[in-house]
Amino acid sequence: MELFATTSPVVAATLWLLVAFSVVTWTLIVVKAMLQLRLARQNGAFQRAFWEAPGLVEAEAIAAAARGPVARLALAGFASLRGTGRGARSLQQSGERQDVLERTLRQAVQTEQHRLESGLIVLASIGSTAPFVGLFGTVWGIMHALQDISRTGQAGLDVVAGPIGEALIATAIGIATAIPAVLAYNYGLRRLKLYVAELD
Repeated sequence: MELFATTSPVVAATLWLLVAFSVVTWTLIVVKAMLQLRLARQNGAFQRAFWEAPGLVEAEAIAAAARGPVARLALAGFASLRGTGRGARSLQQSGERQDVLERTLRQAVQTEQHRLESGLIVLASIGSTAPFVGLFGTVWGIMHALQDISRTGQAGLDVVAGPIGEALIATAIGIATAIPAVLAYNYGLRRLKLYVAELD
C-alpha cells in the first residue's frame, strides 16, 4: 500500500489494473479447474452407463437423466433420429438419415466446444497484455522519477535508485500476472482439444 501511495497516479493506476488482471486470472483458474473436474466426473459416469445400456431406448433414458457435454451430444443425436423418422421434415431435417444425424452431431460438438472455450480468450488476452501494461507503468515511473531528479538537481545513487526501483516493480508485477494466465490458457486449450476429441 505504501508503494501505491508514493508512486505517481499513472503508475498506481497501472498497478491496480495489474492487480485486477491477477484477480481475474486466478478466479478463472479456480472456476475452470472445478469445471474440468466436474466434466470429467459427469462424462465418465455417463459413458460407462451409456455403453452398458441394453438398447437405444434405455440409452436415451440414461442420456436424458445425465448431465455433461457427452450426454447433451447423445440427446442431440436421439432428437435427430426422432426428427428424421417423421413424415413432415423441416429444412434442417432434409437429406439422408445418416447425413442429417452426422450434421446434427457436428453442430452439437461445435456448440459444446464454444461452451468449453469460455474464459480462455480472457486468459490469453491477460497473458499477452499484462507484461506490456507493466512495462508502460515502468516507463512512466522512470520518466516521472527522472523529471523529479531534474527538478531537484540531485543525481546521486540514493536519489535515483528508490524511484526507479519502485517503477521497475510494475514490470515485475506484469510478468507475475502474465505467467499464470499463459500457463492456464495453454492447459485449458489442451483440455479443450481432449474434450473435443472425446466428443468426436
